Amino acid sequence: MADNPFADPLRFERRAPACAIVIFGANGDLTKRKLMPALYRLAYERRIPPTFAVLGNSRTAMSDEDFRAKMRESVEKFLEDSPFDAGLWESFERNLFYIAGDLQDHAMYEKLSGRLDELQQSHQTGGNVLFYLSTQPSYYAPVVDCLGAVGLNHGDGWRRVIIEKPFGHDLTTARKLNDDIHKVFAENHVYRIDHYLGKETVQNILAFRFGNGIFEPLWNRRYINHVQITAGESIGVEGRGAYYQEAGALRDMIQNHLMQVMATIGMEPSAVFEADAVRDERAKFLRSIRPMKPADVGRYAVAGQYGAARIGTEDVPGFRQESGVDPNSQTDTYAAVTFFVDNWRWAGVPFYLRSGKRLPKRITDIAIFFNSAPHSVFADGTLQDVSRPNLLIIRIQPEEGISLRFLSKQPGSGMRLRPVSMDFNYGASFGERSPTAYETLLLDAMIGDPTLYTRQDMVEASWIAVQPILDAWASTKFGFPNYAAGTWGPQASDDMLARQGHHWRVP
Repeated sequence: MADNPFADPLRFERRAPACAIVIFGANGDLTKRKLMPALYRLAYERRIPPTFAVLGNSRTAMSDEDFRAKMRESVEKFLEDSPFDAGLWESFERNLFYIAGDLQDHAMYEKLSGRLDELQQSHQTGGNVLFYLSTQPSYYAPVVDCLGAVGLNHGDGWRRVIIEKPFGHDLTTARKLNDDIHKVFAENHVYRIDHYLGKETVQNILAFRFGNGIFEPLWNRRYINHVQITAGESIGVEGRGAYYQEAGALRDMIQNHLMQVMATIGMEPSAVFEADAVRDERAKFLRSIRPMKPADVGRYAVAGQYGAARIGTEDVPGFRQESGVDPNSQTDTYAAVTFFVDNWRWAGVPFYLRSGKRLPKRITDIAIFFNSAPHSVFADGTLQDVSRPNLLIIRIQPEEGISLRFLSKQPGSGMRLRPVSMDFNYGASFGERSPTAYETLLLDAMIGDPTLYTRQDMVEASWIAVQPILDAWASTKFGFPNYAAGTWGPQASDDMLARQGHHWRVP
């Protein structure tokens, strides 16, 4: 990063228009760890114009200079895959501003409006403003209401709002939040962010499926036996116990992230690659998920909570021993669900989704198990591994790539088969840095491309699918903890797949 990109020729065609970005909650972890490093990198790539403006807000009293110093410290610490360039920062920080104030104080929004008018003149933003709600979820509706009360939902240019997850706590609150937001912003100005959809490998699913002629003909119930989607974390709640015990794995990961990944895997091809067309197909898929009856929840959904264990040379606490957690907490730190999709493509094919804290490794991947050959020519009892199915693995993190497993003859006399893999590694194949999810999604919002954002009907469809599970678990007394930290979850999760004749793949 030796050169100042503000002086470089334009490197990319996708470039944001002049605008101001207002970050509510600018003193929080998300801004420090993700948003500001992403904006800094977009400036380096010259994806945003030199006169962009960022206006941060929180209750903490700070001057513009204090805010810039704090953001520099964060970018230096959390910038991914790039060295920090002091010369670039000098240009970048001149576009950072700050306004202190309480989110429920209407007077603060009047001051905010005045600052945006000043930035429109000094930075030629054209009146374009992107509001980013990096706040506690309880503030989403009040902030939007205040923006509307002072007229900040419209102006000389476009006005858009990005809302972080969780979008609602259940189906009822999600619908209420949608109604509150739509009183101020039209749906096409609302960007519900899911950073999983911004990951390169998740986007690559669309290219993999619809850009190649050899895979899509196999992408259906005739050839695919079942699908497993795993999102595992090796860490615990990391000081976020008070927040996490109000959410849990089902709400925090499956309802939004993994169900959106599932929709990308299972959606029908859109007629064109345009935002509405792609999101229409995702929404149709989510609406096709079979509603779970209360009597089926025990068979098709499993809750878990990790207990204390010794991992290597370290003693790690159980969830109930974490700071801020109720010693009798019934929160799920692990959730596994079997979904069935009632449409022609996927009828009868189970989709297994699981996510958990304190698993053996940090991993997010999709495993697509194909049906075995209808007749095994080599099954004479003397050969190895002929029953192992073909398997396609899409790795989302930490190492992005795709693997295809198939059977091949083992060298030597006789017909002995064993599984082998063909691997595609995203970084090695392209030899260049991939943008972070927040770089992609922030740029899309500034450009006005909502393809990778979640629409209202998609949010409601995913809540409809998990609501019967939430209702059943709310009245269930679990025998937690039911899996030790450092293991792959409770035995009941293995039993859930075994009833279908399947077993979890170990990543």
